[in-house]
Amino acid sequence: MSDAAPDVPETENDKLVQEARLWQGNGWTARVIKNEDDEGWAVAMIKDGEPEPALVGPWTMGRDKKNPKPLDSAAFHTLVKTASEVIRRHEQQLHALLHKSTVVATGQTETKVTLDIVPDDEHPFALLTATDTSGDQIAQVRVPANFKLSPATACDWVEAGFRTPS
Repeated sequence: MSDAAPDVPETENDKLVQEARLWQGNGWTARVIKNEDDEGWAVAMIKDGEPEPALVGPWTMGRDKKNPKPLDSAAFHTLVKTASEVIRRHEQQLHALLHKSTVVATGQTETKVTLDIVPDDEHPFALLTATDTSGDQIAQVRVPANFKLSPATACDWVEAGFRTPS
């Protein structure tokens, strides 16, 4: 007896390709391609909906030393894990570039100052935000995207009464 429900028709979108040089699943497509730089093969991992591969790496030659080793379930799952990690690291790096913070001690209180860059092709900017120790926002101003947040610039801003830095 089949596990598939007989009354649910299978659509083209439900059919996953699992071939020697093309494997799909878990939101990813692995495609074995000819390596343009030498005589070997490469594998490209493309996340569904993305125009470019998240990862391109060398692929093993088959036993005949001419053709690539076929993709299989174990290799595909390893490739998905590796490509997902590449994307995660890229996202962490981008977050670190766009979001900075420091803590300023003034008097008997500490103020957390964050800089969040809003990337925009035409008009990028950043938001400079101050929060108290309970996480409540004290102040927020718009600054140029190239504003350099440091303990000194944060302290200057707090001591200036949160006026927009010049």
